[in-house]
Amino acid sequence: MTPGVNPCGVRRRSMSRERPSVLFLFADQLRGRDLGCMGNPVVRTPWIDQLAHEGVLARRCYANSPVCTPNRGTLLTGLFPHVHGAVANDVPMAADVPSIGRVMRSAGYRTGYVGKWHLDGVPRTKFTPPGNRRHGFDYWAAYNCAHDYFRPTYYRDSAEPILAGGYEPVVQTDLAVDFLGSVADDEAFVLFVSWGPPHDPYDQVPDEYRQRYDPRELTLAPNARTAIDNPLARDLDPHETLRSYYAAVSAIDDQVGRLLVELDRRGRRQDTIVVFTSDHGDMLWAHGMMKKQLPYEEAIHVSLVVRWPEQLPPHVHEAPCSTVDLVPTLLDMTGLSAPSRAHGTSLLPQLRGERGEDRPVLIMNQCRFDEALVQGVPEWRGLRTVRWTYAETLGREPWLLFDNDSDPWQLENLAGNPAYRDVQDALASELGTRLDAVADPFADTLHMVEYCHATEAWDAREAYMAANEEEQRRLGVLD
Repeated sequence: MTPGVNPCGVRRRSMSRERPSVLFLFADQLRGRDLGCMGNPVVRTPWIDQLAHEGVLARRCYANSPVCTPNRGTLLTGLFPHVHGAVANDVPMAADVPSIGRVMRSAGYRTGYVGKWHLDGVPRTKFTPPGNRRHGFDYWAAYNCAHDYFRPTYYRDSAEPILAGGYEPVVQTDLAVDFLGSVADDEAFVLFVSWGPPHDPYDQVPDEYRQRYDPRELTLAPNARTAIDNPLARDLDPHETLRSYYAAVSAIDDQVGRLLVELDRRGRRQDTIVVFTSDHGDMLWAHGMMKKQLPYEEAIHVSLVVRWPEQLPPHVHEAPCSTVDLVPTLLDMTGLSAPSRAHGTSLLPQLRGERGEDRPVLIMNQCRFDEALVQGVPEWRGLRTVRWTYAETLGREPWLLFDNDSDPWQLENLAGNPAYRDVQDALASELGTRLDAVADPFADTLHMVEYCHATEAWDAREAYMAANEEEQRRLGVLD
């Protein structure tokens, strides 16, 4: 590719490396605790662990909306779903919403996106053409949504899908390496790489990775309930599933390693901010539940590692933070201004080692769909503080209250317990203040859809999912 010409054919000035580049890596449905650097003694993630050793490991990072499309929109905008528009899976993000891709492209960055997108509505096979629906990303090797890891498919700039051979994360990493190779030595870039695993179907992982784990040696968490009649867990053996899940995490770790080596090979280590995180977690039988859309730790807690050599001293960051903070943080790190209405806050001072405010994280499930309906999960809003998890259902009804210090597996729900009335009241007051600040009406699903001016998109989503239910379940993408 000719330096200074992006894949859409638009010539722009080559931006000197006066600002750092950004390599943003994220997995799908990866629980925060399931990395070596996060304390898991079994899962093997040497490359991510190395990244954490060289950078900042944020141990208390949370997905504000623990489900795919809404939180992916938040990762790219620093806005909560009711403002960026993608309030439910397969409801598209508003085409004109401010995004990190748009801001950085306007500043002269080369912008690229590789992997799962899931922000363009239905059908899930949809081609996202160059233009507003790519939200500022010029280099494009992405697919709206599929979890068919041995049939990797993606689009570039034409409506003909490209079917590649091999394991999808490897193919996507090859594409990311191609992008890095197209960037001029004096050019700043931002590249998002979105891998599908360890999202189910759990068994779609190369056997070489499964052989690294013996299911007989894997221990389920104390809050796991496997003797359940949960349709999402049928035909799944918990130990074999955990084996495959860890195998997929290790496979992603290898791809992280490939990209870190490529940065070094190209002399881009020092001037590139590397981020590793996930869009949300996975219940995996915790409390008898599967997947996400829940305020439990397994669903909301995600990993966050940020490396910026010579700018961020390696350390462990313990204050709560969340995915809505990442856009303001990255724009602050690159000397750019976040959109004025961003809901997140820059973490840069804290990532540099300064003591910050332990501000509670606002968490939410603004719409019920798919597994929430199957598992009887209501619409909810809540807070995660250093110590407490608190959640309410519609009508501001207290639902869950956990003391995560004394009860890390969240086995005792303290909501309504008179001994914790003062704690509950204080959290309820703080939650109300936070909801008012972001103009969240805390309404039921259909009213939230209407509030977001997304009724037509919601109706299209419901029709599509009903017509394609069998195929979607086969591919494990009813997420």
